[in-house]
Amino acid sequence: MNPFETRSVTFAEPIEMLYACHGKVRRFCRQVGMLSAYLEENGCNDVVLQSIRSIRQYFDVAAPLHHQDEENDFFPLLLRYAPQAQEGVDELLRQHAALHDNWQAVAAEFERLEHDRSYRPSEKVLARFVGSYDVHLGIEEPLFELGKQFVPQEELAKIGERMAARRRPK
Repeated sequence: MNPFETRSVTFAEPIEMLYACHGKVRRFCRQVGMLSAYLEENGCNDVVLQSIRSIRQYFDVAAPLHHQDEENDFFPLLLRYAPQAQEGVDELLRQHAALHDNWQAVAAEFERLEHDRSYRPSEKVLARFVGSYDVHLGIEEPLFELGKQFVPQEELAKIGERMAARRRPK
């Protein structure tokens, strides 16, 4: 029994690693969603600046790697064993470009805030970003479950190795 749920996930379990990334996405999206109200009450302080730096680090570095994991490895493998996922995969691939664009808009808002602490980021831009991820994760996670159901473990282990290699320093 582990009451603190401290089990770590490794690339030996690539689907669980994808879920772990989604956990981070949700956490960071919650922070983005709370930003306007926090700024209204507290102004732009060191807590805000540290938070947006962490969010930027994730969405500038880890999120693109996560999308590569899906586009280059997981989705093709899933479609080989669960072709019924094609429609969902096609939609997710379309959404990846929009997610990137939405992130670039948020990053620009963050940059402006970092340079001008009195600036207030566009609530519309922030809400579009958070909302697009809500929709995206709702489509994607059922496909992770299909992967668990249909893709052989040895095939998943292979993509886990590629996912880990993608993150090794070159």
